[in-house]
Amino acid sequence: MKKYLLNIILMPFMLSGLTATLQAQDMLEDTIRIEEVVVTGSPVKINRNNVPMSVSVVTSAQINENNESALLPILSGRVPGLFVTERGVTGFGVAAGSAGQITIRGIGGSPTTGVLMLIDGHPQFMGIMGHPLPDSYVASDVERVEVIRGSGSVLYGSNAMGGVINLITKKQEQEGFHGNARFMLGSYNTQKYMASGGYKKDRLSVYVSGNHDKTDGHRADSEFKITNGYTKIGYKLNEYLKMSGDFSLAAFKASDPGPDTLSAKKGETIDITRGYGAFTIENELEKISGSAKLFYNFGEHDITDGFHSTDHNYGLNFLESLRLFKGNTITAGFDYINYGGMAENLKAMGGRGIVFADTSVYELGYYGFVQQTLAEKLTLNAGLRLQDHSVYGAEWVPSAGFAWRTNENTTWKASFSKGFRSPTVRELFLFGPNPKLQPETVFNYEAGVLRSFFNRKLNLELTGFLVKGDNLIITVPNKGLQNAGEVSNKGIEVSAEVNPSSRLNVHAAYSYINMKTPVYATPEHQLFISSRYRLNKTMFMLSLQQVLNLDTDPSVKVHRENYTLLNAKVSHRLCSYAELFVSAENLLNQRYEQNRYYTMPGTTVFAGLNLNF
Repeated sequence: MKKYLLNIILMPFMLSGLTATLQAQDMLEDTIRIEEVVVTGSPVKINRNNVPMSVSVVTSAQINENNESALLPILSGRVPGLFVTERGVTGFGVAAGSAGQITIRGIGGSPTTGVLMLIDGHPQFMGIMGHPLPDSYVASDVERVEVIRGSGSVLYGSNAMGGVINLITKKQEQEGFHGNARFMLGSYNTQKYMASGGYKKDRLSVYVSGNHDKTDGHRADSEFKITNGYTKIGYKLNEYLKMSGDFSLAAFKASDPGPDTLSAKKGETIDITRGYGAFTIENELEKISGSAKLFYNFGEHDITDGFHSTDHNYGLNFLESLRLFKGNTITAGFDYINYGGMAENLKAMGGRGIVFADTSVYELGYYGFVQQTLAEKLTLNAGLRLQDHSVYGAEWVPSAGFAWRTNENTTWKASFSKGFRSPTVRELFLFGPNPKLQPETVFNYEAGVLRSFFNRKLNLELTGFLVKGDNLIITVPNKGLQNAGEVSNKGIEVSAEVNPSSRLNVHAAYSYINMKTPVYATPEHQLFISSRYRLNKTMFMLSLQQVLNLDTDPSVKVHRENYTLLNAKVSHRLCSYAELFVSAENLLNQRYEQNRYYTMPGTTVFAGLNLNF
């Protein structure tokens, strides 16, 4: 086992031997070099190489490698330390038997309340339960994904305790009209349809997309279907000001087949509508830049056991960054968020129904962030947030870090940050409530190095981290919900990008997490390798994901799972506007589960057509 783990860790380094034997050629046009990525979705815009915290960027090319219409499975494994659970061919569901659990470095919670989902910088979670809805995030609407691995609470507030997943949406960049479509059929009567189009003229840009997915599922009573639409409109008022508005609406139905044990019974069926809208104004001048965002999220959930809810999550984000002199940036901002809703059971009390809660809470956050680069080599930053919650009061959140570029190819990093997660409306007022709960807090320590080799054809990142906290919200026997849980996770993360030629790209990621207490949906070891090779009009793609010691049981019982997934895809460009593809997942026909007693499908096959016009 030790030899095996050593080979995993060293694998990205061994790939460098390949680059040493090849002549220098241009990189793939759709591949972004690690050190050149500018993190634009955060309040502080900066070159990724100078961000003291650990940031992963998943590009549009990497997103398009997959057949997934859902976005989160694409991130699982590709981003070191990040894992997402699944339960079938497609569709996550909610309530009992659902999947879509997200953890980063072992922080996430069950359901996911410790990792914050953002769309263009504004928060996404169900107002009552406090967790994101994984089925709502669609790959066709996303240009790229920026992931903060570790606490981002100083910039983003609550729920960013374990990390941040920021979806940067697409917008029309080219003049005129452009569009694309995809049609895909596969195993278990799985059908996926997508169409999108954009128009730009002068200062106006419009982007519209729609998706429809359905499947019978690989088990009886596991069918799933979703229809969603997205629109984004942007207008540049002048060279200093621009504004944009976007709106998304999704409706989906999912059935819970229940555990696959002999005595298990079929679970419930859900009918959900989710939507969000946002309006943003941005200013960009020589010495000052910033934005103001208004956002509104809403949803209605119906479950066949009688549960019904409506929820909201709305607010305002405002920030301005001032550049006083070369290398200096001072950012100040505040945010307001109001979330909650109504939850009831229509079948309770002999059909008379019962309302569990109909309420909301609000939070105000004020933060400042200072960043200074010295001699174009050393970047220092520090931040402080004051969060004021309508129930528990105030919470201070600090952070600090540095990035030292020792030479053109090497950067050393280290950072400290506090993360927090406010108790949800569910925990405060619904089931086994405790209005005296305090926020969960953790402290994240990390250090790492970024290194480029062979004229930047091989880019490596190595990070070590420690996450500690002792007031997580857990259920204590005879006492209910209390701030009594502990977490102590430490580990390493390795990622590599290899571009030996214009035809070939290889991406690798590995993470090891040592947990004092086993954490649901967090593998101890995770390895991910993907490659793309283009031969004239044909593209070959291969990916491997290996998971060891994954805890699949959200209860106190621990069940470990080990498996290896091998996926492949071949696409061929028929003409300038049409591409045919065939793919297969789980080629090794592994029997495995990520959600206890929900066995995943064996080998599945898909075929489809991409159109561009």
